[in-house]
Amino acid sequence: MKFDLSGQVAIVTGAGNGLGRSHALALAKYGAKVVVNDLGGARDGSGASSEAAREVVRDIEEQGGEAIAHGANVANFDEVNDMVNQTLDKWGRVDILINNAGILRDKTFAKMDLDDFRLVMDVHLMGTVNCTKAVWGTMCEQKYGRIVMTTSSSGMYGNFGQSNYGAAKMAVIGLMNTLVLEGESKGIRVNALAPSATTRMTEELIPAEVSALLSPESVTAGALTLCHKDAPNRYILCAGAGSYASTRLFETEGIFLAEEEQTPEMVIERMNEINDIKQQSELQTGGQQTEKFLTNAIEHLEIQG
Repeated sequence: MKFDLSGQVAIVTGAGNGLGRSHALALAKYGAKVVVNDLGGARDGSGASSEAAREVVRDIEEQGGEAIAHGANVANFDEVNDMVNQTLDKWGRVDILINNAGILRDKTFAKMDLDDFRLVMDVHLMGTVNCTKAVWGTMCEQKYGRIVMTTSSSGMYGNFGQSNYGAAKMAVIGLMNTLVLEGESKGIRVNALAPSATTRMTEELIPAEVSALLSPESVTAGALTLCHKDAPNRYILCAGAGSYASTRLFETEGIFLAEEEQTPEMVIERMNEINDIKQQSELQTGGQQTEKFLTNAIEHLEIQG
C-alpha cells in the first residue's frame, strides 16, 4: 500500500522539537500541509519562543512541502481557536490533529506542589481537550477527521514521581473512549499513541548508551498509521525503538451474588472467581458493564421467581 496524505491538512502540537517535530516532518513528506504548533517553552513549560516552530516550517518548505507556524499555548482555548481559524482561512479544512504538546514537573506526590500538578494537567489534558474541541466542529461538517491522543506508559501502568503526568496521560484515554462513540458516525476516528523515545522530556531519564535506539522516527511511523484514512478506531498503539504493540482494557466476566450474599466477606472469599480471565472481554461502552450486571440480576430474579 502506498502511504499518501496529499491534499490533507494536519495540525501537530508541540512540534518544535522531538516527537512533534518528527511527526510534522513526516506528515509533510507524505504530502500533508502542516501547522507546526509550538509555544517554544522549556521542558517544564516556562518561557516561550516561536523560533523552533519556524525552523521546522523552513525544513518542510526546503523539502518542497507547505507549512505554517503558530505559537498557541494549548492550555489557552482562545489561542488554540485562533490557530484553527488561521488554518481554515489558509487551507479550508483540518483532517488530522496530533495532540503531542506536553511538559514535565516530576516530583513524588508527597513533595509535589499542587500548582505543578494543575499545570501538567492543563497542558496535557486540557491542551488535548482544547485542540480537539477547536477542530471537532470542522471535522463533523466535513465528515472526516483523524485525531491522535498522546498517552504514556506512565499513565497506563504508573511511574515513580509522575503522578501529575500519569493522571493526565490516563485521562486522555477516557477522552478518546467517549469521542470514538460520538465521532464514529461523523467519519472521525480517534486513537492514542504511547511513545517511548529520547526527547527533551526524557533525556535525563534514559542512559546515553541506549538513547540512540529510542529515535523519534520509530514512534512517528506509528503516529502516521493512526492518521491514515484506513486508521483503526479506539486503538492504543505503543511504539519505541522499532517495536510496536497495543494496549487494551479488559473486564473479567466476574460473578453474581444474591442480595443476602452481598457482603465483603463473600466478595473476598470469591476473589479468585472474580479475577478469572477465561471469559474476559473488551467492552466498547460503559453501558455494556451496567447491561452485564443487570442481566445477571434479572436472570437471578427469574430463577428465584
